[in-house]
Amino acid sequence: MAKQQVKKAVLAYSGGLDTSVIVPWLRENYNCEVVCFCADVGQGEELDGLEARAKQSGASKLIVQDLKEELAGEYIFALLRSGAVYERKYLLGTSIARPLIAKHQVMVAEAEGADAVAHGCTGKGNDQVRFELAFTALDPRLKVIAPWREWDIRSREDALKYLKDHNLPYPPGATNPKLYSRDRNLWHISHEGGPLEDASKPPSEDVYVLSVSPENAPDTPEEVAITFESGNPVALNGKPYSPAALIAVLNELGGKHGIGRVDLVENRLVGMKSRGIYETPGGTILMTAHQELESITLDRDTLHYKDTVAQRYAELVYFGQWFSPLRESLDAFFSETQKVVSGTVILKLYKGNLIITGRTSPYSLYREEFATFGHSAVYDHTDAAGFIRLFALPSKVRAMMEAQASDVPPLPLDEIQRD
Repeated sequence: MAKQQVKKAVLAYSGGLDTSVIVPWLRENYNCEVVCFCADVGQGEELDGLEARAKQSGASKLIVQDLKEELAGEYIFALLRSGAVYERKYLLGTSIARPLIAKHQVMVAEAEGADAVAHGCTGKGNDQVRFELAFTALDPRLKVIAPWREWDIRSREDALKYLKDHNLPYPPGATNPKLYSRDRNLWHISHEGGPLEDASKPPSEDVYVLSVSPENAPDTPEEVAITFESGNPVALNGKPYSPAALIAVLNELGGKHGIGRVDLVENRLVGMKSRGIYETPGGTILMTAHQELESITLDRDTLHYKDTVAQRYAELVYFGQWFSPLRESLDAFFSETQKVVSGTVILKLYKGNLIITGRTSPYSLYREEFATFGHSAVYDHTDAAGFIRLFALPSKVRAMMEAQASDVPPLPLDEIQRD
């Protein structure tokens, strides 16, 4: 297949083995200028020396942007307000960062006068879809280059040989094969591949990075009070934090107590099932606290409908459809529901468990005087009889119909008791 004509490409760059190969491969196969773009979304990787490595590989420049606060405040908190969880367990850690990275990659491409964007996603995973849907939604004029779907490189050994043949240095750690494939950002870290591909066996403890095992967590529980304003967490134990700083503190606290480990066999967008091990300590704490606050501030119909819509929202995020009219419309719905989700939730953290010890809100719909089994001015026990009769009316009519259709003679209407 003939290559597209490209003058300048902006590559999503990490400095790892794959992107270190992609830079010279783009120059060799597309004869184009390559600008490297690195988004700091809290992956914790060392950025020192990254510019030198990018230029040594053949890039004209490296652009690094700190996107942690934007990720937390505009993407993760939107996810939190929605309550979206993919397939009952996954808090969408990798999925939620991709549209933000793609958005800024497109912005860099436009600012640099590039006519193409490139990524290092494999042709088998979800991320290629997430990036390319975002590119298309934000600037369909840009050409998209996905080397993994074009080149003949199929292994780590092939990639190392390519660098050696082109007299290029190996990136740090390239000669030490990683046991697991990992993706980390401010919200979580995921682990896939290697021994984890055998879903019949538990992961070994060396998988985990952010959390200790519950068995090795402290023997003394620890409480944390989380304050929300309109669905957004704003303070811990009365102390205000920025969105990114708040998540970072809760990650450390939750990891210390073995919170937020998930072992999931999920359905990938591209069709196959895959097993992932996820650590989301701070996110698990926040999701739990947010749900508890909603339990006292949202009415029944809104809460139940919101749970239904949240499942669709989770699919949109997982499938890479962040930049879609439906996601924007659902965000408007969630924002409306969150106007009353303000207050404080207190949780006890203990050996992998989250125990709710208190919920308060100025908008609470829970009233102890209404819920009591004793006498209440707003609830007359005798009102229940009429309510039950009306609520049971469809069942009564159906029972009458079934009796009429059987050999059992139906009771005359005047013999059917009302009480």
